This record gives sequence, structure tokens and C-alpha cells, in this order.
Amino acid sequence: MAREVKTFTTTFAGRELTVETGRTSELTNGSCWVRYGETVVMANVTASAKPREGVDFFPLSVDYEEKLYAVGKIPGSFLKREGRPTEKAILTSRMIDRPIRPMFPKDMRNDVSVVVTVLSTDIDNSPEIAGFIAAAVAICISDIPFREPIAAVSVGLVDGEIVLNPVTAQRAKSDLDLTVAGSAEKIVMIEAGANEVDNQTMLKAIAAGHEEIKKMVAFIADIQAQIGRPKFAFESKEVPHDLLEAVLDEFGDQFKFALDTDDKNVREERLLPITDAIHAKYDEQYADQPTLLGEVIYKAQKVIVRRWLLDEQKRVDGRGMDQMRPLSAEVSLLPRVHGSGLFTRGQTQVLTVATLGPVSDAQMLDSIDEEEEKRYMHQYNFPSYSVGETRPSRGPGRREIGHGALAERALVPVLPSVEEFPYAMRLVSEVLSSNGSTSQASICGSTLALMDAGVPIKAPVAGISCGLITEGDRWMTMVDIQGLEDFYGDMDFKVGGTHKGITAIQVDIKIDGLTLDIIADAFEKTKKARDYIIDEIILKTIPAPRDHVSKYAPKQKSTTIPVDKIRDVIGSGGKVIQKICAECDVKIDINEDGHVFILGVDQDNVDRAMYIVETIAKDPEVGAIYKGKVTRLMNFGAFVEIAPGKEGLVHISKLENRRVEKVEDVVSVGDEVYVKVTEIDDQGRINLSRKDAMNDLARRSHS
Repeated sequence: MAREVKTFTTTFAGRELTVETGRTSELTNGSCWVRYGETVVMANVTASAKPREGVDFFPLSVDYEEKLYAVGKIPGSFLKREGRPTEKAILTSRMIDRPIRPMFPKDMRNDVSVVVTVLSTDIDNSPEIAGFIAAAVAICISDIPFREPIAAVSVGLVDGEIVLNPVTAQRAKSDLDLTVAGSAEKIVMIEAGANEVDNQTMLKAIAAGHEEIKKMVAFIADIQAQIGRPKFAFESKEVPHDLLEAVLDEFGDQFKFALDTDDKNVREERLLPITDAIHAKYDEQYADQPTLLGEVIYKAQKVIVRRWLLDEQKRVDGRGMDQMRPLSAEVSLLPRVHGSGLFTRGQTQVLTVATLGPVSDAQMLDSIDEEEEKRYMHQYNFPSYSVGETRPSRGPGRREIGHGALAERALVPVLPSVEEFPYAMRLVSEVLSSNGSTSQASICGSTLALMDAGVPIKAPVAGISCGLITEGDRWMTMVDIQGLEDFYGDMDFKVGGTHKGITAIQVDIKIDGLTLDIIADAFEKTKKARDYIIDEIILKTIPAPRDHVSKYAPKQKSTTIPVDKIRDVIGSGGKVIQKICAECDVKIDINEDGHVFILGVDQDNVDRAMYIVETIAKDPEVGAIYKGKVTRLMNFGAFVEIAPGKEGLVHISKLENRRVEKVEDVVSVGDEVYVKVTEIDDQGRINLSRKDAMNDLARRSHS
């Protein structure tokens, strides 16, 4: 039977967007292509016919696949095929996952897979946003249960004006990189990087994005109405209400006692006998449902914590709703590293270590977008011991990559330019203890480590998280959520920023969405908390970035030379630059645009190499003084090389302030001497004077 191809077209942020269905992938539960400009993205969703046995969660997987053929590239690996997903692909997978997950039934245990594949991309139309739209359409037209259509949009801030789905030229000068996802009524996801954008501007940008989202949601709903399949019935794995009530009646007071402490270890110790008692009583009765009692125990604690928060404004550790846990910070803990910072918030503790390197150590990116490298890298490690568990380390997972990227995004806006600070920077955050908001603690630890390393950041950055509890129209937020409030709450609203404004946002929710009032309240609470952390913790630990880098850090300088002088600095076959590197014990990198970076262990050697490079790049000027090396002695004077390939003559009469009989009485081959350019003749020959240079330097010293 011939496939029936359906095409639906709308205008999205001022540009045409087309959805095609029925062309491919007929064996999936739902499939579509989205075309946005010359960006083409395919989404396919599938679901298992039966629930997965032995799991107490909804098993959803989301994969965003970047294909390098989409931009006409052949992969750079030895195998010449795409390997593991790039960090950008992983972050996009997470960005799609977070808002769609709450829209599936919580009691469904059927495996669901969402695969978004980038087939073609241009530089102006985001494949990430097109991919989100494609995933939403594919799910909505499928027979997989899903609450309601959602959509996403990118928002920029260019010259103070809000721009939806900005093109490349706009993104290059935008102060905001915001992605908002939402339903017709609420916001379901926020992710942002920003150049210290204030709360009100950020709120306006979110609201503007939501208005565009509403139009796209209506478009998707119309497609679903026309071609959507009826949703299949599934076997609910909801916890029996009577069992939950029975457990709460018998063990509720014991749970309350166990949960009422600010010490996670004490809490876990108190919960063990309660858990054992519940299993002893009910295991035999529910032997055919091995995960049920675990869910009941979880839900019983959730009921208690939520009732405390909503009815009594009581937190498990006794804090007020706007009160943070005890805070502390330290720097310079490790003697041989370039910078280190330890940040502690309650039982959450993160150690961040900064390493400085040459600009050539920047990470090369083999991806489908225009970004080819980055000189600031932040990595986040979450070992099992940080939560008191025992399991082998298997390398970073999606969560670790996501948290590292969030902390990286928060610090990028305050970093000095490569001209101001010519280093590549790698920060590694080691989570030593975890009881909530480790990603935000890593932002604070990174600020400490950067300042300790002597990186002249523009302003200190702090991160904090805000939680939420809802019941009908009632809602309540609380700042600095710990583990239980994250597990049993409805929102983890993470905000990083400076005194001036927001630099990063990531919002995870477990409900159907947030109103603008909730978002505004979260912004206000997190701003007050950030200001306190910066003033009372970070700046009291280290008031300003150190005015020098560690003695163990490489010393580096940069300059810019005319492009037509690059050849002179490198020399034939690289002889000149190799000679400079060997003599000064440095490493020199020269970019095509004339940027020169010199790295070495000794500052004097770096300065000397910089002097040589600049001397080569600049034509000698009459009156300029140079430090050169004597290369030849003649009866009438000495030849001095003031830079590789640039040599001049010091006549015997210009060697000293007195009469000189023999040149060798004053200088020898290999001597380093200061000389002054007195003349450059029509043939480009350079005449030098040692005595004039000595006299000028003596006068400067005296004055």
C-alpha cells in the first residue's frame, strides 16, 4: 500500500516551518520530519507493548543524533564514522528529555524511545529547536499516552531587544541564549546562558518565548487532531491507595521522626529499621511485585515531607523557606595545582581545581555547528562515595556532562578575553559529598578556584537552587533545596549569576508546568541567595583574583602582529621560530589572524621571546633601543643582530664614550648588548650605536 505523505506548514518566529509525516519509518509508533529553512530533522518514537518488569520508574530514553553529513563533513576519527555523542548532542538530548518526561503518565512502565536525527542543517535555523518540535509532533501523533502538546523556542537579546529563534549573526552579539519549552498554559522547561541579564529582562524574554510557543502548540494540536492515532491503554503501576494509607497509619510517626533531621546519615540510619519492618510485614503478600514496597516507602515519605512544607512551612532540617544551609569556603588547598576552591553548603561539598595551559590546549570540537573549539572547559565528577554508596566508576554519564556544562555556562560570561588572559582553562569539580544542588556548589567552587588561580574574572559568580511544592492552586517555593526536597518536590530551579544579573539557568520540573508568578518568585529568592553567597562567603574567602598566576602555572603573553609579518616570525622552514623557542625555552603559537601566544616556565624567558617576536614584526625605527647579540667583529666595528634576520652595524666610534682602538677590547661574539638605531639608509642597512643606547638608558635610570 502506498504511503500517504501529509504536509503541514506554519510560520515560526517569522520563518516557515514544515512538518511532513508518512514519508518514512512506517514501523514506528510515531514519526515525522521537520523542515526549518535548510535544516531538516527527523524524529521517531517507539514504545514497548508491555511494561518492563522490575522497574519503579518510567523508562524513557531520548537520543539526539548529530550526523556530520548534515553539514557536509567527514568525521575526523580513524574510523571515519560518528562515534559517541558529542557533549552538545548529550545536552540537547537532556534538553528534550526534561520537558517531555513529566507529560507521560507517571504510572506507565512501558519503555519509550525518542530518537531525533539531524539530517541537514544550515547555520541560521537551530536543529535543536527543530528537533524538539519534531519530537513533540512525533509523540503527539503516535498512540503513546501523552498529556498535551508542548513546543520550544530559542530567545536572544540583541542590542536590548528580544529576538525569537535568532540567526547566526544575531547569536554572535546576543547577551542571552535562552531556550524555553511550554504547553499552551505553562512553562515546562527553561535553560539559559546570559551575560549578566537582570531578573525582569529574563522574565520578559521567557514570556515572549511562551507567546510564540502557544502558536506552535496550537499548530501541533491541529496536526494531532487530523492524523493522530488513539492512545493505547497501558497497565498502570500506580501504588494501591489502601496499601499506602495502611503504611502511613502504622508507620507514619516513625517516618516523621526519621525524616526530622538535618543529617542525611542519621536519616538513613533511622529509616533502615522502618524499611525492614515494612518488608517483613508485606513481602509475602506482594511477592509477585518486587518493586512495589520500595515505591510505597518512597511515597509515604513524599506525603509527609510535602504536608510539612505546605501545611506547616516546616523543612526537614528546621530551616526557614528562605534560609540556606551553613556555608563555608576555602582556597589554596592543594600546593602544586594552579588554583583550588572548596565550597560547602550543608552536607553538599565540592572541590574545584583550576589548571591553566597554552591557548593551543583549547578543546577541539567535531560537531555540526559553527563552534570549533573552546578555551574554557568545566568537568564535573560525581563518585559513588559522595552519596555513601559503593559502585565502580564508569566515567561521566549524561548527568555529569550536563552539570559540568551548566557550571561552565555560568562562568563563561565573566571570563577575561584571550587578549586579556591568554590561557586555556580547565576546571574540574569533584563532588565530595552530595545532599542536593551539587551543580550549583560547583559554580561557587569554580569562582573560588579561578580567583585563586589568578584569572581576572569580571565578577564572582554564585549558584543556588529553588524548590517548589504545589497542590491545586496552592504553591510554595523554598531556597537551597537539599536531596529530600528535590526528590519529593516539584521543581529544581537552578540559577547562577553575579550581583549584576543571571549567567545560567536550568529548570527541572515534575509537574505539568510553571506559571510566570512562580518563575518570578524563584528569580527573587535566588537573587537574594546569590548576593549573600558572593558577599559573605566568596569575597570574604578571597576578596579579589590573585594578581599573579601560581609559580607552577605556565607564564604566558600574547600580542598581535601584522598578518604579512607572520612569515618573517616563522622563517624559512620554521627556522626563526624554532630558534626563538630553543633560545628562550618557550612554546609559541601563531594564529592566522596574527595573534601570537608565548608560553614558558620562566617569566623572563617569555618576556625575552615576546621582545624578539615584536622586534621581528616591527620595522626598526630610528631612535629605538634594542637588546641584540654580537654576531661578527670587523676592524671597523661589530655587527649586532637585534632580531632574527635583522642585523646592524655598530661602528667602532659608536661602541664607547671613549676612543676605542680595537673592537675586541669592548665586545666579543655572542655578547648581548643594548644598541640604538641611529640610521636606516636607502638600501635598508641599519646603523647602530652602543654608546648612545648606554647614555639614554643611564639618563632614564637617573630620572
